[in-house]
Amino acid sequence: MLKRFMRRLRSGSTSPLSYEEQRQRLEDGSLDARRYLAAQGDTRPEILYYLAEDEDAGVRSAVAGNPGTPHQADRNLTRDASDDVRRELARKVARLLPTLTHHEQDRLRERTIELIEILATDQLAAVRRVLSEELKSSRNVPKPIVDRLARDLDLIVSAPILEYSPLLGDDDLLEIIASCQVEGAMAAIARRADLPQSVSEAIVATLDIPAVAALLNNPSARLREDVLDQIIDAAGSIDVWHQPLVLRTELSMRAIRRIAGFVASSLVDQLMTRNDLDEETAATLARRVRERVAAGEHELPRRAFDELLAEVAAMERAGHLDEAEIEKAIDGGRRDFVIAAFCVRSGMRPAAVRQVLGCRLAKPVCALVWRSGLSMRLAVKVQRQIALIPQSGLIHARGGTNYPLTPEEMSWHLEFFSLDEPRR
Repeated sequence: MLKRFMRRLRSGSTSPLSYEEQRQRLEDGSLDARRYLAAQGDTRPEILYYLAEDEDAGVRSAVAGNPGTPHQADRNLTRDASDDVRRELARKVARLLPTLTHHEQDRLRERTIELIEILATDQLAAVRRVLSEELKSSRNVPKPIVDRLARDLDLIVSAPILEYSPLLGDDDLLEIIASCQVEGAMAAIARRADLPQSVSEAIVATLDIPAVAALLNNPSARLREDVLDQIIDAAGSIDVWHQPLVLRTELSMRAIRRIAGFVASSLVDQLMTRNDLDEETAATLARRVRERVAAGEHELPRRAFDELLAEVAAMERAGHLDEAEIEKAIDGGRRDFVIAAFCVRSGMRPAAVRQVLGCRLAKPVCALVWRSGLSMRLAVKVQRQIALIPQSGLIHARGGTNYPLTPEEMSWHLEFFSLDEPRR
């Protein structure tokens, strides 16, 4: 009988098994047969309940993802020892909830909410993150669940809700900003579409560098002139704010003249291309450029950096771009070399590497060093000497040498900052 069943599997037959056949496969079946039964939508609930306690995590994971699994089995799986099983269960119930209205299938909705409430307190952030990602844009979710996820102490859980959830009102966002304990949470709020002025002003009042950078990069965020003035007052030494400031369309002539006083020459050139400049402002910008040339102030030209990048790439091919060489460049203050080295070793674009190193957030900086195949010891030095992160914000090695974040978390931090893309 088992041989006949395996022949059906190999032949791709989709005809449902009878209850007796399912029972027989359960009693006589191999691991493949159990996994097959666990994944089929027409498997009887009592068999799925039994398979929910299978010794194989792959079988239990298939049961967790099966829409036909009875509620009590799902509830038992919320305590499963396997992270993969709980993640699969979270994905299933989070996708199911938005499809259930308040008035239909009330019992099913209540049970689904019960499972989500349990999983929202799971000890593993990756499980809670699945819920957050699946529910982030839905309006058909109980507000307490959204509130819990939005206030989660792990950014990979809270960020999707903070950035996208339509259920978070202005008062919710202002409260979260006022009591924010999670590095990067305000930046997630700053990326929301059509951010109201009151929330934008609350973010600016904190002068949180990554959050204000995200706000300036958000074209739908409304910023009054006096709020932009607050940012400009503090922006002189914060490089990561300069380019998004220059690109804001609502800058007054006075603001443009002030910005030209501290941004790089290339950004002054960018300001000069605006078609709304009055004669006084255009003359001021031209004078700024002449003064910098006369004073010998300049940036490494694009062509020169490209040449440096090519040299560093050649060092990598020759096997000479090792950690000791990069550390020597850090200690010598050779920032452009360090940027080029991270570009070559990580495969990320120069603009992306500069943005990571200028964001003043320890986690993405560590993620960049990790992506470059370098040690956590060097990551601490990069945090201090290149990213200029204050002592209180540094992340240190776990166990003396290991990265304190998982590979999944570090990849996510690069992706979250829109930086996880190959260099072109």
